[in-house]
Amino acid sequence: MKLLSIAIPSYNSEAYLKHAVDSLLPGGDEVEILIVNDGSKDGTAEIADDYERRYPGIVRAVHKENGGHGDAVMTGLANATGLYFKVVDSDDWVDDEAYPKVLDCLRGFVDEPIDLLISNYIFDKVGVTHKKVIHAHGALPIGRIFGWEEARHFKKGQYLMMHSMIYRTQLLRDCGLSLPKHTFYVDSLYCYVPLKDVERMYYLDVDFYHYYIGRDDQSVHESVLIKRIDQYLRVNRLLYTSVDLKTVKQEPLKDYLINFLEIVTTISSTMCILDGSDELLKKKDDLWAFIRDFDSDLYDTLRHRFLGRAMHLPGACGHAVVKAGYKIAHRIFGFN
Repeated sequence: MKLLSIAIPSYNSEAYLKHAVDSLLPGGDEVEILIVNDGSKDGTAEIADDYERRYPGIVRAVHKENGGHGDAVMTGLANATGLYFKVVDSDDWVDDEAYPKVLDCLRGFVDEPIDLLISNYIFDKVGVTHKKVIHAHGALPIGRIFGWEEARHFKKGQYLMMHSMIYRTQLLRDCGLSLPKHTFYVDSLYCYVPLKDVERMYYLDVDFYHYYIGRDDQSVHESVLIKRIDQYLRVNRLLYTSVDLKTVKQEPLKDYLINFLEIVTTISSTMCILDGSDELLKKKDDLWAFIRDFDSDLYDTLRHRFLGRAMHLPGACGHAVVKAGYKIAHRIFGFN
């Protein structure tokens, strides 16, 4: 069994795939690199096959029909042989100094595995000299095994993302995770659904993952997100239905999950308000109606928090407040 399987979902990634793979190769024989070619129409398949040929036993090329990012992640998980599992997007990479520290940490949890290893990630934004590091300082204990009972409040912008997470592979297979095909933004499900089964965690305070953002064609870019708002709204609804919060006993975990729902729902609502069309404003209202019908208590909690109130400020003046708030948050967090 490998120590770590790393899946690289790849669709038309020939321009940057090599950078991602090359950053992972120093892991050596302990690491399995799964290049999941998701029906690419460019040279991605050839690049994947070339790496498999040059690094047998380390790199595997997995070719499949196009099914989208989530389907590629699930395919990677189905093919993984490692004790632990991580996703690295094809335009991202890992830090050469932090990588050996992450592997050394995982080696210490072979006989008694942990469920989740958490590390920091870096917003590697185009044209920005000072790169913002997202960490869990103050929210999680550092450098030791802990459970949810020791977790504290996560600040806004401090949520666990796919970039910061290495799961135990079997936990992912057993937790009921299912990522829909042909849908963007499913990483929210990946970061949310398995947490109900996570008990043993370890936070390694190193800046491990470089999250490359700032290209106009990226799915998280504001204009692209608005264009694909139906997919984001679909994922938003799936988050509510995928975990029964009433069965979550640990209050810190329950608080975290509710806060996660709050931020995703706020993003959905904000994008609809930024667009400003009657169609998208109705979709915002439909989303909140769905939440109310699904769980009225949870709706009341979210609706009467600061962000929930902001999303329902009436008229043009209310929308102007939301847009101004979005610009401020964008400057602070640099999220797309």
